[in-house]
Amino acid sequence: MRRLVMNLWDAWFGAAVAQVEADAERFRTSPVGKRPDWKTVWVLIVAAVSLTGQHFWQTALHSLYNLILTALDGSRSSHDDPVTDLGQSLGLPWELAHLLAFAGGCVFWYCVPAVLVIKLAFRERVRDYGVKLAGWSSGWKIYLVFVTVMLPLVLCFSAAREFQSIYPFYRGWSPETDGWGRLLIWEWHYALQFVALEFFFRGFMVHGLKNRFGVYSVFVMTVPYCMIHFQKALPECVASIIAGVALGLMSLKTRSVWLGAALHISVAWGMDTCSLWRKGLFAQFIA
Repeated sequence: MRRLVMNLWDAWFGAAVAQVEADAERFRTSPVGKRPDWKTVWVLIVAAVSLTGQHFWQTALHSLYNLILTALDGSRSSHDDPVTDLGQSLGLPWELAHLLAFAGGCVFWYCVPAVLVIKLAFRERVRDYGVKLAGWSSGWKIYLVFVTVMLPLVLCFSAAREFQSIYPFYRGWSPETDGWGRLLIWEWHYALQFVALEFFFRGFMVHGLKNRFGVYSVFVMTVPYCMIHFQKALPECVASIIAGVALGLMSLKTRSVWLGAALHISVAWGMDTCSLWRKGLFAQFIA
């Protein structure tokens, strides 16, 4: 088993990791590398600021959303589903507006501070932080393996109560009152925030830290990536550690985050689809 793992490592990541480590060693032993490394400082501080902004934006948004629901619908405890009640009585997609604001906040905090520091402080190209299209598909076989492993797990875990209590995020969607339109709007924005997330963690952090830490930039990035999953179900939180390392290594190999974003979106859409199916909402729509 150990030999199999080492053979897969050498075949998939060996050459890329060796190159990253050689580049990092050259940087650390160069005159520039021996001076204070302000780029590493900037990346870590911007990461902390972005994650802090993200957290408190979501907290404030959630509080405001609950305040609006309470003001418009009276006591939340008097209704089994106040979101659906509001949508039906007022015809306003309050939950959808809340979710779009959530997705917009994710895109802002994951992208804007990072892009600003890349352009203004580093004077570098954003495309060099995993956004380039050239070579993005070079690791497609490895991603195909990931998808083959992940999708059956999604189908299995979607039946668990702890996952049913979280997914889908758009809990007020109803086929009778909403049709497909609002659901598709949300799922598109849901995907967009995953692209932003991949750029931030596997692009900005990994490629911003690799000169100082080499391949260990992947493991530095994995710590905060795991922490943003603390409010999720335990299996998902544990899986985020594995995914963080795997997708980080793939970003180093391909120098692109696009296939990682595609995998992330596939898993998220798969979980939403399975959760809606298990709740019978697709059957109601078809009927």
